[in-house]
Amino acid sequence: MIVWINGAFGSGKSTLVEELRPRWPESLVFDPEMVGYVLREIVEVPSGDFQDLRLWRRQVAELAVGLVEEYRRPLLVPMTLVNPGYLDEIFGALRGADLVVRHFFLKVAPEVLERRIDGRSFFPDDPAREERVRAWCKERIEACTAAVDALPGDTMFLDGEASPGELAAQVLARVR
Repeated sequence: MIVWINGAFGSGKSTLVEELRPRWPESLVFDPEMVGYVLREIVEVPSGDFQDLRLWRRQVAELAVGLVEEYRRPLLVPMTLVNPGYLDEIFGALRGADLVVRHFFLKVAPEVLERRIDGRSFFPDDPAREERVRAWCKERIEACTAAVDALPGDTMFLDGEASPGELAAQVLARVR
């Protein structure tokens, strides 16, 4: 089983997965951003968003399938994925491999997202880079919140302003 935790930057995806790990110790955590970081070291990303690379989408799906098949453990995936075509491509590949995908989306008000992004530290030793990352995250808030209406019908929505403990309990109740 794959439990995909989706939402805008600052919605609490990583925090929720950190809360789920000790409650579901047999699960593995797979962060698709790592695939993007590796690809950025090898090839140019013209748009600046590695999700636009077909190879990123293919590798994310293949690695997720491989992890579940090889280790026979549930997979927790914290990743913003709101482009409907990309979501269909990745989830289609996962389901095509006969994997169960549980898709959760953390809904958070835009002003809360901005506040959370401003409160995070990405690159404390590089203020210019820090500001670029913050701006990039904020630029995507509107697209992420608008995507709610285009998400698959089986998406389970969570109140991203609830506590991580409450959210973890809700996820576990729905996947077990």
